[in-house]
Amino acid sequence: MNDAGGAAFKSNPHFTMSTERTTERPGTAASHDTDSPPALVDFMSGGWLAAAPVTGAHPQLGRLQQRRAALSRAFPGCHLVIPAGQEHVRANDTFFRFRPASDFVYLMGDGEPGALLVMEPAGDSHRCVLYAREHNRGKAEFFTDRNHGELWVGRHRGVDESAAYFGVDACHPLQEIAPLVRELRDSNQPVCVLRGHNQQVDAAFPKRDDDAEFAAHLSEMRLIKDSYEIAELRKACEISKRAFEDVIRILPHAKSEREIEAAYWRRARIEANDVGYLTIAASGHHACTLHWNRNDGSLERSAMLLLDAGVECDSLYTADITRTLPIAGTYSGEQRAIYDIVWEAQRAGIDAVRAGNDFLEPNRRAMRVLAQGLIDLGILKSSLDEALDPERPYYRRYTLHNVSHMLGLDVHDCASARAQEYRYGQMREGMVLTVEPGLYFQPDDATVPERFRGIGVRIEDDVAVTAGAPDNLSGILPSQADAVERWMAGLTA
Repeated sequence: MNDAGGAAFKSNPHFTMSTERTTERPGTAASHDTDSPPALVDFMSGGWLAAAPVTGAHPQLGRLQQRRAALSRAFPGCHLVIPAGQEHVRANDTFFRFRPASDFVYLMGDGEPGALLVMEPAGDSHRCVLYAREHNRGKAEFFTDRNHGELWVGRHRGVDESAAYFGVDACHPLQEIAPLVRELRDSNQPVCVLRGHNQQVDAAFPKRDDDAEFAAHLSEMRLIKDSYEIAELRKACEISKRAFEDVIRILPHAKSEREIEAAYWRRARIEANDVGYLTIAASGHHACTLHWNRNDGSLERSAMLLLDAGVECDSLYTADITRTLPIAGTYSGEQRAIYDIVWEAQRAGIDAVRAGNDFLEPNRRAMRVLAQGLIDLGILKSSLDEALDPERPYYRRYTLHNVSHMLGLDVHDCASARAQEYRYGQMREGMVLTVEPGLYFQPDDATVPERFRGIGVRIEDDVAVTAGAPDNLSGILPSQADAVERWMAGLTA
């Protein structure tokens, strides 16, 4: 490690907590605050009743410790550094709500801003050492630090309580990370760092080729979901169904995509942690823009609403579901023609989600149905074999994307896994993936008959690979056109 890396920690308030009583700590006082003289800081720092410690261990501690042990066996003799991540600025001195990094959550179950898990080699295994923010009640920071003072942001879990909750071998305050960095630098011991979640951590440790292998290994561990993870994903789908129904109930009088987004998000916050990604509430031709999340359009009764959204549970496992709903409650002839093709393609794709099939098989089967549908509509003027020619895949003008990705703690889960284990690998029991074919006819596409222009349809479900038939976790939401119309009628009658 170079000296610049060490300096990054020394100058970073996330890892150094000064006990010097000053009128302000740099970077923590707001521009609109008045100065806080030392006498006020002293007064605010003392006279507080001791808070009762929060006891107990993480409810999934045994499972989490098994994961850490498996990771230890894969990297003997190497220090493993896994950050929980940092808060991200939303505007000036305000932050987005913190959400810990998914790999940290996979190993620890939770995490606070700035936390760091270091797995230190110890014989044949590793010691798990957590660095966490300590309580600052009774210190100047309690009052002077708007970002981390417990008077401002609420009580941290603290060092001793974190040790018990996370079941680690040791837990230290964040400011002790700097000495750790110097020790590892001076000893020249091998270190693997999970990068991209904490700028100070990334700057402190020189990049190694093993870092990419480390990230890939963690992603590949996450490819196979255990029974708890499947249950959490199923729960996310169940809450998501209620969120979709909240949307359907307001459709008869809703006027904007923002109302749709708000109705969905309300359920996500009432019953869970949040949405797992920015909601796509795309009405009319906005459905032809794959990642439309501005959600500032109006709702026309004659149009459809493509709602791509998923609730993220408190465990941070997320659903990812899409339904394309007729805003008036029934599909027009043109809408139904496109919708039925996409639905048949999804049936073919879901049926291919079986252990032993390769990951791309659902995509191949769905695309075959979509291409034939485009031929039947007269949009593609070729045979099916010609339409599927890999050198001239013209059908992709209207389908745009493949139909599957892994799902779990991230909506696009296991992204660092090696291609041979993911995209070009075989499906195995315990994997969970989406199946989401779509057809999108841009409003300005001259190759499409005018009556179809501006129609976009996607249907997406979350499917678990089992020892037998596919398990559609989100199949509790109707998807066939007649069933969707009955579902909507029952909720809006």
